[in-house]
Amino acid sequence: MSQELFDIYDEQDRKIGTAPRDEVHAKGYLHHSFHCWIVRDTPEGRCILFQKRQNTKDTFPGRFDITAAGHLSAGETVEDAVREVEEELGIPVRMDQLTSLGTIDHFATGTAGGKSFIDREKCFVYALLLNVPLTAYRLQEEEVAGLYETRLDDAIALFEGKKDSISAAGIASSREGQSAPEMVAATLSIHQFVPHKYDDYLHVFKKLKNLQPHAT
Repeated sequence: MSQELFDIYDEQDRKIGTAPRDEVHAKGYLHHSFHCWIVRDTPEGRCILFQKRQNTKDTFPGRFDITAAGHLSAGETVEDAVREVEEELGIPVRMDQLTSLGTIDHFATGTAGGKSFIDREKCFVYALLLNVPLTAYRLQEEEVAGLYETRLDDAIALFEGKKDSISAAGIASSREGQSAPEMVAATLSIHQFVPHKYDDYLHVFKKLKNLQPHAT
């Protein structure tokens, strides 16, 4: 099966060609990605949703991450990449429902599946206030191991170093034919998250605190 191709860029973010996914991560080519953070308002306050990555992912397997995210395939625009939300979470979303939070430069290295990787991305970051329960989501089993939510204020405290761990509630991916997923509890520490810069996490989280619903 042929590999997914990504557009790759120089240091000035000018497109210089395309390369297969494995080569992009092996050689550390700069590429583009789409991030969508989802929050919802509850009687206990605003909550933020984190995706738990599948253990088979080629970067940061098993870590907690952005609610929905993905690389832009060759030729795709950010508007095309909004498909990631429905693909990963089973919830159809339009670009005009999202609020842009700007871009973030991401650089990280690691090992997954016995292979070293270098992940260099320009991330186009968006936010969505969506007041539906976790059980409304239908997770893409190949990509997403689970979806968890915690109070946004607790997430901020974790990344500010004011808490060592925080409580979360979540659902695990359901196999075809299973009934609706059951809620499960988890305790999250900062080392369980994909290693984006702490300042980047906090920058996004504080914007999410002030996110307003879109006019209908």
